[in-house]
Amino acid sequence: MNTTTIPIIPVPAGQTAIEGDGMGCHAGGETLLAAAKSAGKSEVLAQYAQDYPKGEHNGPHDQPQSMCPAFGSLRVGLRMRRTATILSGSACCVYGLTFTSHFYGARRSVGYVPFNSESLVTGKLFEDIREAVHAQADPAQLDAIVIINLCVPTASGVPLQLLPPSINGVRIIGIDVPGFGVPTHAEAKDVLTGAMLKYARQEVLAGPVPAPRQARSDKPTITLLGEMFPADPMLIAQMIAPMGLAVGTTAPTREWRELYAALDGSAVAAIHPFYTASIREFQLAGRPVVGSAPVGVDGTHDWLGAIGAATGVSQALIDTARNATLGAIRGVLSQQKINGRITLSGYEGSELLVGRLLVECGADLRYVGSACPTTPWNEHDAAWLRAKGVQVQFRASLENDLDALHEYQPQLAIGTTPVVQAAKEACVPALYYTNLISARPLMGVAGAGSLIQVVNAAMGNQHRFNAMKAFFGGVGQGDDAGVWQDVPKPFPNFRKEMRRLNEKAAKKREAQDVGA
Repeated sequence: MNTTTIPIIPVPAGQTAIEGDGMGCHAGGETLLAAAKSAGKSEVLAQYAQDYPKGEHNGPHDQPQSMCPAFGSLRVGLRMRRTATILSGSACCVYGLTFTSHFYGARRSVGYVPFNSESLVTGKLFEDIREAVHAQADPAQLDAIVIINLCVPTASGVPLQLLPPSINGVRIIGIDVPGFGVPTHAEAKDVLTGAMLKYARQEVLAGPVPAPRQARSDKPTITLLGEMFPADPMLIAQMIAPMGLAVGTTAPTREWRELYAALDGSAVAAIHPFYTASIREFQLAGRPVVGSAPVGVDGTHDWLGAIGAATGVSQALIDTARNATLGAIRGVLSQQKINGRITLSGYEGSELLVGRLLVECGADLRYVGSACPTTPWNEHDAAWLRAKGVQVQFRASLENDLDALHEYQPQLAIGTTPVVQAAKEACVPALYYTNLISARPLMGVAGAGSLIQVVNAAMGNQHRFNAMKAFFGGVGQGDDAGVWQDVPKPFPNFRKEMRRLNEKAAKKREAQDVGA
Protein backbone atom coordinates (compact mmCIF):
# COMPACT_ATOMS: atom_id res chain seq x y z
CA MET A 1 0.00 0.00 0.00
CA ASN A 2 1.35 3.41 -0.93
CA THR A 3 1.89 5.89 1.88
CA THR A 4 1.91 9.65 2.01
CA THR A 5 4.20 11.65 4.28
CA ILE A 6 2.19 14.15 6.27
CA PRO A 7 4.05 17.37 7.08
CA ILE A 8 4.08 18.14 10.80
CA ILE A 9 3.55 21.83 11.52
CA PRO A 10 4.47 22.71 15.13
CA VAL A 11 1.79 24.44 17.15
CA PRO A 12 3.03 27.57 18.95
CA ALA A 13 3.87 27.16 22.63
CA GLY A 14 0.95 27.53 24.97
CA GLN A 15 -1.60 26.49 22.35
CA THR A 16 -3.56 23.47 23.55
CA ALA A 17 -5.91 22.91 20.65
CA ILE A 18 -4.71 19.39 19.92
CA GLU A 19 -3.60 18.09 23.30
CA GLY A 20 -5.11 14.68 23.95
CA ASP A 21 -8.27 12.92 22.89
CA GLY A 22 -11.07 15.34 23.61
CA MET A 23 -9.02 17.96 25.43
CA GLY A 24 -8.95 20.23 22.38
CA CYS A 25 -12.72 20.60 22.53
CA HIS A 26 -12.31 22.82 25.59
CA ALA A 27 -9.68 25.11 24.07
CA GLY A 28 -12.24 27.60 22.77
CA GLY A 29 -13.30 28.54 19.26
CA GLU A 30 -10.61 31.15 18.64
CA THR A 31 -7.79 28.83 19.73
CA LEU A 32 -9.11 25.98 17.61
CA LEU A 33 -9.60 28.28 14.63
CA ALA A 34 -6.03 29.59 14.88
CA ALA A 35 -4.66 26.06 15.18
CA ALA A 36 -6.66 24.88 12.15
CA LYS A 37 -5.39 27.74 10.01
CA SER A 38 -1.79 27.12 11.04
CA ALA A 39 -2.28 23.42 10.22
CA GLY A 40 -3.29 24.05 6.62
CA LYS A 41 -7.08 24.46 6.82
CA SER A 42 -7.19 28.16 5.91
CA GLU A 43 -8.81 27.61 2.51
CA VAL A 44 -11.71 25.49 3.70
CA LEU A 45 -12.33 27.75 6.72
CA ALA A 46 -12.31 30.84 4.51
CA GLN A 47 -14.93 29.20 2.29
CA TYR A 48 -17.07 28.38 5.33
CA ALA A 49 -16.77 31.97 6.56
CA GLN A 50 -18.05 33.14 3.17
CA ASP A 51 -20.81 30.55 2.86
CA TYR A 52 -22.00 30.67 6.48
CA PRO A 53 -21.23 34.17 7.83
CA LYS A 54 -21.77 34.78 11.52
CA GLY A 55 -21.43 38.58 11.58
CA GLU A 56 -24.75 39.64 13.18
CA HIS A 57 -23.66 40.19 16.80
CA ASN A 58 -19.91 40.69 17.34
CA GLY A 59 -20.37 39.58 20.93
CA PRO A 60 -20.20 36.52 23.17
CA HIS A 61 -23.08 34.90 21.28
CA ASP A 62 -21.91 35.56 17.74
CA GLN A 63 -22.60 31.87 17.04
CA PRO A 64 -26.14 30.71 17.89
CA GLN A 65 -26.48 27.96 20.47
CA SER A 66 -27.33 24.69 18.75
CA MET A 67 -26.48 21.02 18.82
CA CYS A 68 -23.10 19.98 17.41
CA PRO A 69 -23.06 21.20 13.79
CA ALA A 70 -21.60 17.91 12.56
CA PHE A 71 -24.94 16.25 13.29
CA GLY A 72 -26.33 17.93 10.16
CA SER A 73 -23.78 16.31 7.86
CA LEU A 74 -24.07 13.01 9.70
CA ARG A 75 -27.84 13.05 9.29
CA VAL A 76 -27.62 13.65 5.53
CA GLY A 77 -25.26 10.72 5.04
CA LEU A 78 -27.21 8.35 7.25
CA ARG A 79 -30.43 8.98 5.31
CA MET A 80 -28.84 7.90 2.01
CA ARG A 81 -28.93 4.38 0.64
CA ARG A 82 -25.63 2.63 -0.03
CA THR A 83 -23.68 5.31 1.83
CA ALA A 84 -21.39 4.69 4.81
CA THR A 85 -20.28 7.36 7.26
CA ILE A 86 -17.05 7.45 9.28
CA LEU A 87 -16.37 10.02 12.01
CA SER A 88 -12.92 11.26 13.00
CA GLY A 89 -13.03 13.11 16.28
CA SER A 90 -12.85 12.93 20.04
CA ALA A 91 -14.56 9.91 21.57
CA CYS A 92 -16.95 12.04 23.62
CA CYS A 93 -18.09 13.91 20.50
CA VAL A 94 -18.56 10.71 18.52
CA TYR A 95 -20.59 9.17 21.33
CA GLY A 96 -22.90 12.19 21.47
CA LEU A 97 -23.35 12.33 17.70
CA THR A 98 -24.10 8.63 17.32
CA PHE A 99 -26.51 8.74 20.26
CA THR A 100 -28.38 11.68 18.72
CA SER A 101 -28.40 10.04 15.28
CA HIS A 102 -29.99 6.86 16.60
CA PHE A 103 -32.45 8.92 18.62
CA TYR A 104 -33.53 10.50 15.32
CA GLY A 105 -34.01 7.13 13.65
CA ALA A 106 -30.66 6.14 12.11
CA ARG A 107 -30.82 2.46 11.17
CA ARG A 108 -27.18 1.78 10.47
CA SER A 109 -23.85 1.87 12.23
CA VAL A 110 -21.56 4.89 12.24
CA GLY A 111 -17.87 4.23 11.67
CA TYR A 112 -15.28 5.72 14.01
CA VAL A 113 -11.49 6.03 13.78
CA PRO A 114 -10.11 6.62 17.30
CA PHE A 115 -6.91 8.54 18.02
CA ASN A 116 -4.65 9.72 20.79
CA SER A 117 -2.13 12.54 21.07
CA GLU A 118 0.62 10.53 19.41
CA SER A 119 -1.39 9.30 16.41
CA LEU A 120 -2.82 12.79 15.95
CA VAL A 121 0.46 14.72 15.75
CA THR A 122 2.51 12.06 13.92
CA GLY A 123 0.05 11.64 11.06
CA LYS A 124 -0.86 8.09 12.08
CA LEU A 125 -4.51 9.12 12.39
CA PHE A 126 -4.64 9.90 8.67
CA GLU A 127 -3.09 6.51 7.92
CA ASP A 128 -5.73 4.87 10.14
CA ILE A 129 -8.50 6.73 8.32
CA ARG A 130 -7.14 5.65 4.95
CA GLU A 131 -6.96 2.01 6.08
CA ALA A 132 -10.55 2.21 7.36
CA VAL A 133 -11.76 3.64 4.06
CA HIS A 134 -10.01 0.94 2.04
CA ALA A 135 -11.49 -1.73 4.31
CA GLN A 136 -15.02 -0.36 3.85
CA ALA A 137 -14.91 0.33 0.10
CA ASP A 138 -17.04 -2.56 -1.18
CA PRO A 139 -18.77 -1.58 -4.45
CA ALA A 140 -21.31 -4.37 -4.00
CA GLN A 141 -22.54 -2.63 -0.85
CA LEU A 142 -21.72 1.06 -1.22
CA ASP A 143 -21.84 3.92 -3.69
CA ALA A 144 -20.01 6.35 -1.39
CA ILE A 145 -18.16 6.67 1.90
CA VAL A 146 -18.36 9.94 3.83
CA ILE A 147 -15.54 10.81 6.26
CA ILE A 148 -16.23 13.71 8.63
CA ASN A 149 -13.47 15.51 10.55
CA LEU A 150 -14.78 16.92 13.82
CA CYS A 151 -13.17 19.81 15.74
CA VAL A 152 -9.88 18.32 16.94
CA PRO A 153 -8.82 16.60 13.67
CA THR A 154 -9.75 19.75 11.74
CA ALA A 155 -7.76 21.93 14.13
CA SER A 156 -4.86 19.51 13.75
CA GLY A 157 -4.96 19.65 9.96
CA VAL A 158 -5.82 16.00 9.24
CA PRO A 159 -5.82 16.19 5.40
CA LEU A 160 -8.87 14.29 4.18
CA GLN A 161 -8.32 15.89 0.77
CA LEU A 162 -5.37 13.53 0.30
CA LEU A 163 -7.68 10.52 0.31
CA PRO A 164 -8.27 9.04 -3.15
CA PRO A 165 -11.45 10.29 -4.84
CA SER A 166 -12.62 6.70 -5.27
CA ILE A 167 -11.61 3.20 -4.21
CA ASN A 168 -12.83 0.18 -6.16
CA GLY A 169 -15.47 2.43 -7.71
CA VAL A 170 -16.73 3.65 -4.32
CA ARG A 171 -16.71 7.46 -4.07
CA ILE A 172 -14.78 8.96 -1.15
CA ILE A 173 -16.13 12.24 0.27
CA GLY A 174 -13.99 13.82 2.98
CA ILE A 175 -15.28 16.96 4.72
CA ASP A 176 -14.34 19.10 7.72
CA VAL A 177 -17.29 20.05 9.93
CA PRO A 178 -15.84 21.80 12.99
CA GLY A 179 -18.06 23.56 15.50
CA PHE A 180 -15.78 26.59 15.25
CA GLY A 181 -16.20 26.85 11.46
CA VAL A 182 -19.80 25.85 10.72
CA PRO A 183 -22.30 27.84 12.83
CA THR A 184 -25.31 25.46 12.93
CA HIS A 185 -26.20 21.85 12.23
CA ALA A 186 -28.67 23.08 9.59
CA GLU A 187 -25.82 24.58 7.56
CA ALA A 188 -23.73 21.43 8.06
CA LYS A 189 -26.36 19.63 5.98
CA ASP A 190 -25.27 21.92 3.16
CA VAL A 191 -21.59 21.12 3.69
CA LEU A 192 -22.12 17.47 2.75
CA THR A 193 -24.88 18.08 0.20
CA GLY A 194 -22.73 20.66 -1.57
CA ALA A 195 -19.70 18.33 -1.58
CA MET A 196 -21.79 15.52 -3.06
CA LEU A 197 -23.34 17.77 -5.71
CA LYS A 198 -19.86 18.99 -6.68
CA TYR A 199 -18.64 15.41 -7.08
CA ALA A 200 -21.76 14.41 -9.04
CA ARG A 201 -21.54 17.47 -11.30
CA GLN A 202 -17.97 16.58 -12.19
CA GLU A 203 -19.10 13.03 -12.99
CA VAL A 204 -21.78 14.40 -15.32
CA LEU A 205 -19.21 16.55 -17.09
CA ALA A 206 -16.96 13.51 -17.51
CA GLY A 207 -19.54 11.37 -19.33
CA PRO A 208 -22.74 9.30 -18.99
CA VAL A 209 -23.96 8.57 -15.47
CA PRO A 210 -26.44 5.99 -14.08
CA ALA A 211 -30.13 6.86 -14.37
CA PRO A 212 -32.11 7.36 -11.13
CA ARG A 213 -34.61 4.75 -10.00
CA GLN A 214 -37.53 7.01 -10.85
CA ALA A 215 -38.19 7.40 -14.56
CA ARG A 216 -37.32 10.78 -16.03
CA SER A 217 -40.33 13.10 -16.28
CA ASP A 218 -41.56 14.20 -19.69
CA LYS A 219 -42.13 17.67 -18.17
CA PRO A 220 -39.57 20.24 -17.01
CA THR A 221 -38.84 19.53 -13.34
CA ILE A 222 -38.23 21.71 -10.30
CA THR A 223 -35.56 20.51 -7.87
CA LEU A 224 -36.53 21.19 -4.25
CA LEU A 225 -33.71 22.17 -1.89
CA GLY A 226 -34.10 21.46 1.82
CA GLU A 227 -35.50 18.78 4.10
CA MET A 228 -39.27 19.12 4.38
CA PHE A 229 -42.38 17.25 5.44
CA PRO A 230 -42.98 14.33 3.03
CA ALA A 231 -46.34 15.67 1.88
CA ASP A 232 -44.97 19.08 0.86
CA PRO A 233 -43.34 17.96 -2.43
CA MET A 234 -46.65 16.38 -3.45
CA LEU A 235 -48.54 19.56 -2.57
CA ILE A 236 -46.05 21.64 -4.56
CA ALA A 237 -46.42 19.25 -7.50
CA GLN A 238 -50.16 19.88 -7.55
CA MET A 239 -49.64 23.64 -7.52
CA ILE A 240 -47.18 23.75 -10.44
CA ALA A 241 -48.93 21.11 -12.60
CA PRO A 242 -51.11 23.70 -14.41
CA MET A 243 -47.90 25.35 -15.63
CA GLY A 244 -46.77 22.12 -17.26
CA LEU A 245 -44.08 21.58 -14.61
CA ALA A 246 -43.33 18.66 -12.31
CA VAL A 247 -41.48 18.27 -9.03
CA GLY A 248 -38.17 16.49 -9.48
CA THR A 249 -35.71 15.44 -6.82
CA THR A 250 -35.50 16.82 -3.30
CA ALA A 251 -31.97 17.54 -2.11
CA PRO A 252 -30.47 16.35 0.22
CA THR A 253 -31.18 13.17 -1.71
CA ARG A 254 -31.78 9.62 -0.48
CA GLU A 255 -29.44 7.99 -3.00
CA TRP A 256 -26.32 8.97 -4.92
CA ARG A 257 -27.76 8.77 -8.43
CA GLU A 258 -30.60 11.09 -7.42
CA LEU A 259 -27.95 13.82 -7.36
CA TYR A 260 -27.78 13.60 -11.16
CA ALA A 261 -31.55 14.11 -11.38
CA ALA A 262 -31.31 17.07 -9.00
CA LEU A 263 -28.74 18.71 -11.28
CA ASP A 264 -30.96 17.95 -14.27
CA GLY A 265 -33.87 20.09 -13.04
CA SER A 266 -34.98 23.13 -15.03
CA ALA A 267 -34.86 25.30 -11.90
CA VAL A 268 -34.13 24.96 -8.19
CA ALA A 269 -36.54 26.01 -5.44
CA ALA A 270 -34.47 26.95 -2.38
CA ILE A 271 -37.21 26.15 0.12
CA HIS A 272 -34.51 26.27 2.81
CA PRO A 273 -32.38 29.27 1.85
CA PHE A 274 -29.14 28.47 3.69
CA TYR A 275 -27.83 25.76 1.30
CA THR A 276 -25.20 28.13 -0.05
CA ALA A 277 -22.64 25.55 -1.25
CA SER A 278 -25.37 23.49 -2.91
CA ILE A 279 -26.79 26.55 -4.65
CA ARG A 280 -23.32 27.34 -5.97
CA GLU A 281 -23.16 23.90 -7.61
CA PHE A 282 -26.61 24.32 -9.15
CA GLN A 283 -25.64 27.72 -10.51
CA LEU A 284 -22.42 26.28 -11.97
CA ALA A 285 -24.66 23.72 -13.67
CA GLY A 286 -26.63 26.61 -15.20
CA ARG A 287 -29.78 26.21 -13.11
CA PRO A 288 -31.73 29.29 -11.91
CA VAL A 289 -32.52 29.39 -8.18
CA VAL A 290 -35.78 30.70 -6.70
CA GLY A 291 -36.16 31.60 -3.02
CA SER A 292 -39.12 31.51 -0.60
CA ALA A 293 -41.94 28.93 -0.89
CA PRO A 294 -45.68 28.61 -1.65
CA VAL A 295 -46.97 29.42 1.85
CA GLY A 296 -50.14 31.40 2.41
CA VAL A 297 -51.81 33.54 -0.24
CA ASP A 298 -49.09 36.14 -0.82
CA GLY A 299 -46.27 33.62 -0.62
CA THR A 300 -47.93 31.21 -3.05
CA HIS A 301 -48.82 34.02 -5.48
CA ASP A 302 -45.25 35.35 -5.57
CA TRP A 303 -43.56 31.94 -5.64
CA LEU A 304 -45.63 30.60 -8.53
CA GLY A 305 -44.79 33.73 -10.50
CA ALA A 306 -41.07 33.39 -9.74
CA ILE A 307 -41.02 29.69 -10.70
CA GLY A 308 -42.89 30.44 -13.91
CA ALA A 309 -40.47 33.22 -14.83
CA ALA A 310 -37.44 31.03 -14.08
CA THR A 311 -38.70 28.25 -16.37
CA GLY A 312 -40.03 30.45 -19.18
CA VAL A 313 -43.71 29.69 -18.57
CA SER A 314 -46.24 32.06 -20.10
CA GLN A 315 -48.14 34.52 -17.92
CA ALA A 316 -51.41 32.83 -18.88
CA LEU A 317 -50.25 29.50 -17.43
CA ILE A 318 -48.93 31.23 -14.30
CA ASP A 319 -52.34 32.83 -13.80
CA THR A 320 -54.03 29.46 -14.31
CA ALA A 321 -51.87 27.89 -11.60
CA ARG A 322 -52.55 30.79 -9.25
CA ASN A 323 -56.30 30.61 -9.80
CA ALA A 324 -56.32 26.87 -9.13
CA THR A 325 -54.59 27.26 -5.74
CA LEU A 326 -55.15 30.68 -4.22
CA GLY A 327 -58.94 30.38 -3.99
CA ALA A 328 -58.67 27.21 -1.91
CA ILE A 329 -56.13 28.80 0.45
CA ARG A 330 -58.35 31.86 0.89
CA GLY A 331 -61.24 29.52 1.68
CA VAL A 332 -59.32 27.85 4.51
CA LEU A 333 -58.18 31.19 5.91
CA SER A 334 -61.71 32.59 5.82
CA GLN A 335 -63.09 29.67 7.82
CA GLN A 336 -60.42 29.49 10.53
CA LYS A 337 -58.22 32.08 12.19
CA ILE A 338 -55.46 32.30 14.76
CA ASN A 339 -56.30 34.88 17.39
CA GLY A 340 -53.34 35.50 19.64
CA ARG A 341 -49.91 37.03 20.12
CA ILE A 342 -47.00 34.73 19.15
CA THR A 343 -43.20 34.69 19.16
CA LEU A 344 -41.40 32.23 16.89
CA SER A 345 -37.82 30.97 16.83
CA GLY A 346 -35.88 27.94 15.65
CA TYR A 347 -32.73 26.60 13.99
CA GLU A 348 -34.15 24.64 11.04
CA GLY A 349 -34.01 27.49 8.50
CA SER A 350 -37.72 27.52 7.63
CA GLU A 351 -38.72 29.92 10.41
CA LEU A 352 -39.51 32.84 8.09
CA LEU A 353 -41.84 30.67 6.01
CA VAL A 354 -43.75 29.62 9.11
CA GLY A 355 -43.84 33.25 10.21
CA ARG A 356 -45.41 34.32 6.92
CA LEU A 357 -48.03 31.62 7.24
CA LEU A 358 -48.84 32.58 10.84
CA VAL A 359 -49.39 36.21 9.84
CA GLU A 360 -51.73 35.23 7.00
CA CYS A 361 -53.60 32.95 9.39
CA GLY A 362 -54.39 36.01 11.49
CA ALA A 363 -51.79 35.66 14.24
CA ASP A 364 -50.35 38.72 15.98
CA LEU A 365 -46.77 37.65 15.29
CA ARG A 366 -44.24 39.90 17.00
CA TYR A 367 -40.88 38.15 16.56
CA VAL A 368 -39.18 35.63 14.24
CA GLY A 369 -35.72 34.43 15.21
CA SER A 370 -33.65 32.08 13.06
CA ALA A 371 -30.24 30.67 13.90
CA CYS A 372 -29.51 30.67 10.17
CA PRO A 373 -28.14 33.71 8.31
CA THR A 374 -29.67 36.16 5.90
CA THR A 375 -29.15 35.11 2.27
CA PRO A 376 -30.35 36.35 -1.13
CA TRP A 377 -33.00 33.60 -1.03
CA ASN A 378 -34.76 34.71 2.17
CA GLU A 379 -34.50 38.49 1.73
CA HIS A 380 -37.99 38.63 0.21
CA ASP A 381 -39.52 36.77 3.19
CA ALA A 382 -37.71 39.01 5.68
CA ALA A 383 -38.88 42.17 3.90
CA TRP A 384 -42.48 40.89 3.82
CA LEU A 385 -42.47 40.13 7.55
CA ARG A 386 -40.88 43.45 8.50
CA ALA A 387 -43.49 45.26 6.42
CA LYS A 388 -46.09 43.56 8.61
CA GLY A 389 -44.42 44.89 11.76
CA VAL A 390 -42.63 41.66 12.72
CA GLN A 391 -39.15 41.81 14.26
CA VAL A 392 -36.86 39.50 12.26
CA GLN A 393 -33.58 38.36 13.83
CA PHE A 394 -31.07 36.30 11.85
CA ARG A 395 -28.34 34.39 13.68
CA ALA A 396 -30.61 34.64 16.70
CA SER A 397 -29.07 33.52 19.97
CA LEU A 398 -30.98 32.03 22.89
CA GLU A 399 -30.63 35.41 24.59
CA ASN A 400 -32.36 37.12 21.63
CA ASP A 401 -35.22 34.64 21.77
CA LEU A 402 -35.67 34.98 25.54
CA ASP A 403 -35.55 38.77 25.29
CA ALA A 404 -38.39 38.61 22.74
CA LEU A 405 -40.34 36.30 25.04
CA HIS A 406 -40.06 38.77 27.92
CA GLU A 407 -40.60 41.85 25.74
CA TYR A 408 -43.70 40.76 23.83
CA GLN A 409 -45.39 38.56 26.48
CA PRO A 410 -46.90 36.18 23.90
CA GLN A 411 -49.90 33.93 24.36
CA LEU A 412 -47.90 31.20 22.59
CA ALA A 413 -44.15 30.77 22.23
CA ILE A 414 -42.85 28.57 19.41
CA GLY A 415 -39.16 27.85 19.78
CA THR A 416 -36.24 25.64 20.69
CA THR A 417 -36.18 23.47 23.81
CA PRO A 418 -34.79 26.12 26.23
CA VAL A 419 -37.23 28.74 24.91
CA VAL A 420 -40.14 26.36 25.41
CA GLN A 421 -38.89 25.60 28.92
CA ALA A 422 -38.63 29.28 29.80
CA ALA A 423 -42.12 29.95 28.43
CA LYS A 424 -43.72 27.12 30.38
CA GLU A 425 -41.99 28.24 33.56
CA ALA A 426 -43.64 31.61 32.93
CA CYS A 427 -47.02 29.87 32.53
CA VAL A 428 -47.13 30.49 28.77
CA PRO A 429 -48.17 27.71 26.34
CA ALA A 430 -45.28 26.73 24.06
CA LEU A 431 -44.51 24.42 21.13
CA TYR A 432 -41.14 22.91 20.22
CA TYR A 433 -40.46 24.10 16.66
CA THR A 434 -38.58 21.09 15.31
CA ASN A 435 -40.97 18.31 16.34
CA LEU A 436 -44.32 20.11 16.35
CA ILE A 437 -44.10 22.77 13.62
CA SER A 438 -41.51 21.84 10.99
CA ALA A 439 -42.66 18.20 11.12
CA ARG A 440 -45.97 18.99 9.40
CA PRO A 441 -47.04 20.30 5.98
CA LEU A 442 -46.49 24.01 5.37
CA MET A 443 -47.29 24.43 1.68
CA GLY A 444 -50.57 25.38 0.07
CA VAL A 445 -53.98 24.53 1.51
CA ALA A 446 -52.74 21.71 3.76
CA GLY A 447 -50.14 23.96 5.37
CA ALA A 448 -52.62 26.65 6.36
CA GLY A 449 -55.13 24.19 7.78
CA SER A 450 -52.55 22.17 9.69
CA LEU A 451 -50.83 25.15 11.30
CA ILE A 452 -54.07 26.79 12.40
CA GLN A 453 -55.19 23.60 14.10
CA VAL A 454 -52.03 22.96 16.12
CA VAL A 455 -51.54 26.60 17.14
CA ASN A 456 -55.12 27.14 18.28
CA ALA A 457 -55.03 23.88 20.24
CA ALA A 458 -51.87 24.97 22.03
CA MET A 459 -53.20 28.44 22.90
CA GLY A 460 -56.39 26.80 24.14
CA ASN A 461 -54.37 25.12 26.90
CA GLN A 462 -53.81 28.32 28.87
CA HIS A 463 -56.35 27.24 31.48
CA ARG A 464 -54.31 24.10 32.15
CA PHE A 465 -51.20 26.16 32.84
CA ASN A 466 -53.20 28.40 35.16
CA ALA A 467 -54.53 25.37 37.02
CA MET A 468 -51.06 23.84 37.39
CA LYS A 469 -49.61 27.12 38.61
CA ALA A 470 -52.39 27.48 41.17
CA PHE A 471 -51.80 23.94 42.42
CA PHE A 472 -47.99 23.87 42.38
CA GLY A 473 -47.32 27.57 42.86
CA GLY A 474 -46.33 27.23 46.50
CA VAL A 475 -43.68 24.56 46.12
CA GLY A 476 -40.90 27.10 45.59
CA GLN A 477 -37.92 27.30 43.28
CA GLY A 478 -34.22 26.58 43.63
CA ASP A 479 -33.34 25.72 47.23
CA ASP A 480 -36.99 26.13 48.22
CA ALA A 481 -38.32 23.66 45.62
CA GLY A 482 -40.43 20.84 46.99
CA VAL A 483 -43.11 20.36 49.59
CA TRP A 484 -42.10 21.42 53.11
CA GLN A 485 -43.78 21.57 56.50
CA ASP A 486 -41.90 24.82 57.11
CA VAL A 487 -40.21 27.16 54.65
CA PRO A 488 -36.46 26.31 54.48
CA LYS A 489 -34.26 28.88 56.18
CA PRO A 490 -31.27 30.30 54.28
CA PHE A 491 -27.80 30.25 55.84
CA PRO A 492 -25.89 33.05 54.04
CA ASN A 493 -22.85 32.86 56.35
CA PHE A 494 -22.37 29.17 55.59
CA ARG A 495 -22.60 29.85 51.86
CA LYS A 496 -20.10 32.70 52.14
CA GLU A 497 -17.62 30.51 54.01
CA MET A 498 -17.94 27.64 51.53
CA ARG A 499 -17.40 30.04 48.62
CA ARG A 500 -14.24 31.36 50.32
CA LEU A 501 -12.89 27.83 50.82
CA ASN A 502 -13.62 26.85 47.22
CA GLU A 503 -11.85 29.94 45.87
CA LYS A 504 -8.85 29.25 48.12
CA ALA A 505 -8.66 25.64 46.87
CA ALA A 506 -8.88 26.80 43.24
CA LYS A 507 -5.99 29.25 43.72
CA LYS A 508 -3.92 26.51 45.34
CA ARG A 509 -4.49 24.23 42.36
CA GLU A 510 -3.49 27.02 39.95
CA ALA A 511 -0.27 27.62 41.89
CA GLN A 512 0.54 23.91 41.79
CA ASP A 513 -0.07 23.80 38.03
CA VAL A 514 2.27 26.74 37.47
CA GLY A 515 4.94 25.14 39.64
CA ALA A 516 4.68 21.87 37.73
